[in-house]
Amino acid sequence: MSVFLDGKFAFSLTEETVLKGDLQIGQELSEHQIETLTKSDRFQRCLDAARQYLSYRPRSEAEIRQRLQQRSFDGEDIERVIGRLKEQGLVDDTTFAQFWAENREAFSPRSQRLTRLELRQKGVDSDIIAQVVATLDDEESAYRAALSKARRLSTTDYEVFRRRLGDYLRRRGFGYEVINSTVAQLWREREVERG
Repeated sequence: MSVFLDGKFAFSLTEETVLKGDLQIGQELSEHQIETLTKSDRFQRCLDAARQYLSYRPRSEAEIRQRLQQRSFDGEDIERVIGRLKEQGLVDDTTFAQFWAENREAFSPRSQRLTRLELRQKGVDSDIIAQVVATLDDEESAYRAALSKARRLSTTDYEVFRRRLGDYLRRRGFGYEVINSTVAQLWREREVERG
C-alpha cells in the first residue's frame, strides 16, 4: 500500500504492516513512527520472501539465509526472520536433512557419500549429516536405483550390461564393490527370469 505524506508519495508498506500499525487516512506520523513502520515493513517483506521460498519444499537454514541475502535483505532482518521461522517450526536442519535423504531414497537413490555431499552443499551441519546418512544402506540403495535401469537395458551382452549399469550407479556416487555386487545380482536375476 502506498503511503503519502503531505500529499506526496513517500513509501509503500505491505498490507500486514499497515494493519499492524493501525494506520488511518489523514493520520499524522512522527519521524519515530515512520522509522518504526519502515523497519517493521522490511522485516515483513523479508519474512514473506522466506515463506514464499519455503512454499516449494523444505529448505535448510543456510539456503534461506543465502536466498534472503541475494534478495538484498539486511543481516538483522534475516536473523530475526530465521529466528521466527525456527519458533514456528518451519526451519529445522535435522528435519530438512531427513526429508532430503528420504526423498532421494524414494525417488532417486544415491550413495551415502553423494547424499552427504548434497547436504553439505545445502549448508547442513556435519553432525546432522552424519546422523542422517548413517541410516542409509548403500547396497540396498544401489539395488533399488539400478533395478528400473536394468529392466530398460535390452542387451543380452553381459559386458555392455555391466558397463551401462555400472556407469549409471557410479554417477549416483556408489563405490566399486557395491556396483560390482549389484550388477552381478541383477544379471543373475535377469538370467533366472529368462530361464
